[in-house]
Amino acid sequence: MKIPTIKNAREADAFTIENEPITSVDLMERAASTAFGWIENKLNHQTETVVKIFSGMGNNGGDGFVLGRLFCQKHYDVEVFLVHVGEKMSHDCLVNYERLKTLNPSVIHDVFSKNDFPEISDSDVVIDAMFGSGLTRPLEGLAAEMVEHLNNNQAIRIAIDIASGLNGDGFATSKYTFRPDYTLSFQFPKLSFLLPENESFVGNWEVLDIKIHPDYVEKVESVNFLTESEVVRPIVRCRGKHSHKGTYGHALLIAGSTGKTGAALLAAESCLRSGVGLLTAHLPKSATLPLQVYLPEAMMSIDESEDCFSQLPDLLDYTAIGAGPGLGRRPETANALKRLIQETKVPLVLDADALNIISENKTWLAFLPERTIMTPHPKEFERLFGKTENSLQRLALQREMSRKYNLIIVLKGANTAVTFPTGACFFNTTGNPGMATAGSGDVLTGIILSLVAQRYTPEEAALLGVYLHGSAGDIAASENGMESLIASDISKNIGKAFRKLTDFEKSFKN
Repeated sequence: MKIPTIKNAREADAFTIENEPITSVDLMERAASTAFGWIENKLNHQTETVVKIFSGMGNNGGDGFVLGRLFCQKHYDVEVFLVHVGEKMSHDCLVNYERLKTLNPSVIHDVFSKNDFPEISDSDVVIDAMFGSGLTRPLEGLAAEMVEHLNNNQAIRIAIDIASGLNGDGFATSKYTFRPDYTLSFQFPKLSFLLPENESFVGNWEVLDIKIHPDYVEKVESVNFLTESEVVRPIVRCRGKHSHKGTYGHALLIAGSTGKTGAALLAAESCLRSGVGLLTAHLPKSATLPLQVYLPEAMMSIDESEDCFSQLPDLLDYTAIGAGPGLGRRPETANALKRLIQETKVPLVLDADALNIISENKTWLAFLPERTIMTPHPKEFERLFGKTENSLQRLALQREMSRKYNLIIVLKGANTAVTFPTGACFFNTTGNPGMATAGSGDVLTGIILSLVAQRYTPEEAALLGVYLHGSAGDIAASENGMESLIASDISKNIGKAFRKLTDFEKSFKN
């Protein structure tokens, strides 16, 4: 799914109005009706619930008046508060204000000052329809006071399209920003939903399909996208009936050091569980017995060092190479990693200490093979590419570094962001806070390495790998809870994550 700018989203409305064709007030009706259906379903049709809608004087306020009319028609206990934050209403807002007034004028209340603020019960449902997505200036005066009042309770809070005070392309304009439990976004998500600083101003968000003209959706340019099942499902390849282990590639995993053998085991297991035909793990001598016991399916290349990665094995037999989990940062390890960067002829996946070593030798970035996949967490990213003031600046830097060095950068987080050398960025939609646990990144490295070894393109491997990793984590959390989730739970659920994307009966070709 595309994540257009707010300017593009406005153009989408205009294009639909002109080319469907449909009047703007009817498009507003369609959008608000879709939101009403979602809210009513959420309320489980409990008409005794008190719904309090706060409408501004622009088109977002018009959505609020449509909602008020629909709640009235379904016999809900509803009150609509017109917050006078401007001199006059927009045309479509006025039309829907008059429609509600004709139906039931007693539900409309004017708000001119704090004296007009209603009491909010913790059992109420509060709907914010004061300001739309184009707001870029801080709320002040009556609007700021109203938002502060609405945030100061335990009612269920719902924002229509976007929370009042939140810039759709950036951050909250000030502390006076509505804090919803749910945000119902029309047709497209907003970039601001994906920025960690905005978490409390977004809540759980849903994208509602309001039937924007498909020609516009198809043609509108965007550099930001959501990685949903519809994106990754076509990537997954069917297996041929007569295929064999050689068909699915041979991965080399360079990992482990004294005290960090577990990282190597986690990455190795997840690599095998993601479909690779053959896996060889290059390990220090001290890690060989644990791997043999834990994962007999993996082959081994044994380093001459007892404690760390110090020598490069023969690279001729592999279709992809991954390095980093539990590697350590000894001088001999850095020297061996440098040789790997110089000599590899196959796709490369770098994580953890491999990234930390490169951050101490930044000139190496220019010598990485084209479309190398790097999987940093935010601190590793900062060490590699520099500090930024906020996540929006970090995203711009990530995009710039992908272009400059021809890299695929997987910046791990709540909505893991994958940037390509083209400048495109894909935000992942799977995963949960339970995955914030030691070893989770090692599992991701193994998954991506496996896919690249199977000759998925680096771009495909990054998108599919991140999605599967999050999906496996979601399955694990649903079965055991987020608090008890550990990295090996993610690895053990990779197969179920694949099955969610594929029809098992059709997952191989006769």
